Amino acid sequence: MRDISDREDDFRRLYAAHFDAVLGFALRRTERPEDAADVTADTFVVAWRRMAHVPAGDGARPWLYGVARRTLANQRRGEGRRAALGARLRGQLAHAVADLADDVVHRADVTAAMGRLSARDEEVLRLHLWEGLEPREIAEVLGLPAAVVRPRLSRARSRLRDVLGNDPGPAGHLPGEPVAPHSKEAPR
Repeated sequence: MRDISDREDDFRRLYAAHFDAVLGFALRRTERPEDAADVTADTFVVAWRRMAHVPAGDGARPWLYGVARRTLANQRRGEGRRAALGARLRGQLAHAVADLADDVVHRADVTAAMGRLSARDEEVLRLHLWEGLEPREIAEVLGLPAAVVRPRLSRARSRLRDVLGNDPGPAGHLPGEPVAPHSKEAPR
């Protein structure tokens, strides 16, 4: 039985003799040089693992080409699966996520309007509208009693409606503000 150093020497000779040919084979069959480098590396990994099966002499190059060909096929199947998965996920995402363009425009309008309010009003509104906090949670963030935050939030919402020139939405909510699931939206 041959020892590991003999196997390493055989592999080094195989690699030195056939690396350029295998890389050229892969380059002519891939669109990107990185893919050819991956195919070449994977081919020589297989050769290392199966050194006992690599034909001696003139048979080594065709054997390596066969390994490279199968490696390319595996790579292409993997790319096909990834592309199909990406297309499927994009399709599902388009159905799962509503078009946010209207929300973005509305948020920009609200942000501009909030910039015309006092810093105190702006902060309490941001915590409520965009962070989704209830008055008691806002009180905790601001270090104030909830009894102070409730009327402050109410006044800030009223000032924002005045600046926006909007009528309140359902149950006094601002447009785009989340409505609790149990409340019913007024017809528009």
